[in-house]
Amino acid sequence: MVYITRRETFNAAHRLYREDWSDEQNEAVFGKCANKYFHGHNFHMFITVKGEPDPQTGFIIDLKELSKIAKREIVDVVDHSNLNVDVPFLKGKMPFI
Repeated sequence: MVYITRRETFNAAHRLYREDWSDEQNEAVFGKCANKYFHGHNFHMFITVKGEPDPQTGFIIDLKELSKIAKREIVDVVDHSNLNVDVPFLKGKMPFI
């Protein structure tokens, strides 16, 4: 079994905040990350796949194809977005990345 990891990067904004807490409690727990105007980060996403290498190519997966999939399914959705507001697969979740 062989593991291979691919790194992708993106930029996005988010806010750590619980609606059921007071502003004071949110600030005490999450600090500056509870800012009502949100804040941004440069994110690094690591994708690890495992498998047996193809005997002809030595690939577990073509890394160019893995990158295309990661960009299409994740990076293009989250890059330069507000993770709390703009990302369908994060709706109802606190993006604590």
